[in-house]
Amino acid sequence: MEPLVEHRPGTTVRARLTAAGLKLTAGPVLALWPLGPRGLRPAVAIDLAAPVALPRPRWASVERVGFRDFRAEWVRAPRADDDRVVLYFHGGGFFSCGLRTHRRMVARISAAAGAAVLSVAYRQLPAAPLTTSVDDCVRAYRWLLERGHDPARIVVAGDSAGGFLAFAATLAALAEGLPAPAAIVAMAPLTDLDHTEKAAHANARLDAYLPARRVRRLAELLTEGAVPLDPAVSPVNADLSGLPPVLIQVGSTEMLLPDAELMADRLTAAGVPCRLQVWEGQVHVFQVFADLVPEGLAALHEVGAFVREHTSARREVPRARRRRRARSAA
Repeated sequence: MEPLVEHRPGTTVRARLTAAGLKLTAGPVLALWPLGPRGLRPAVAIDLAAPVALPRPRWASVERVGFRDFRAEWVRAPRADDDRVVLYFHGGGFFSCGLRTHRRMVARISAAAGAAVLSVAYRQLPAAPLTTSVDDCVRAYRWLLERGHDPARIVVAGDSAGGFLAFAATLAALAEGLPAPAAIVAMAPLTDLDHTEKAAHANARLDAYLPARRVRRLAELLTEGAVPLDPAVSPVNADLSGLPPVLIQVGSTEMLLPDAELMADRLTAAGVPCRLQVWEGQVHVFQVFADLVPEGLAALHEVGAFVREHTSARREVPRARRRRRARSAA
């Protein structure tokens, strides 16, 4: 049995111009960015400056959520159903981006899915290794369950590094005995910290702005210098059989295409329903450029339809859980 692969052909002029612009700007910056404790600290400025280029839509509401060790926020479009939740983990290579960079796209997901979105700013490098990031994401999921949200109405989602965390956190939650969410959405997910396949793939030279050769150094930082890299750290090598249905979206020319394809194959082999959408000529996480790229908006509509499809049924939540309301965040 093979995964369901859906090819989205055609690339608009605006998509091609966006790719060319990123290749000239973001590409050189990421290729030369010093991946070390000192070099990573200035990356916080990317999130701080994001509202200038990616302002929150006026029609969306934002409500802060105070966890002890990290930040999160509810993002809601008008008429969003609070009983349907998307738990979202942003991308950014585990060292950049945050709530502000993804707020505009998250608001669009809320509108498309008719759901409230809990966007999580998990702790990142250089302050925290991968294990801490995963733990923060699991805590956010547990927090939702403790407040009475039905797991059958929760979809875990993320892009790039956040896609890695969508899988890793769900697997960790299942290992702790927590119930599975309704589905997982992963946009251009990093699923394998081993850089070998990515560096050898033709897309390593075609990707508009992601440097495949930097994945090895990133993996060293995330795993605190563990050599050799433990394969079990990567979600693609885990026992995936307990996961819910998955939607993966990826661009045909991006560096992480091999990760998306391998994850889809492994999910299918484990008996997990998986849809892999390959969007022709699109850049890494093209959905965040939906203001410029029509395909990005179309992809977010697909995400919304997938969320609605898998959260239409509702399981009865025990009364004790519905009444449980913790006074402080986890």
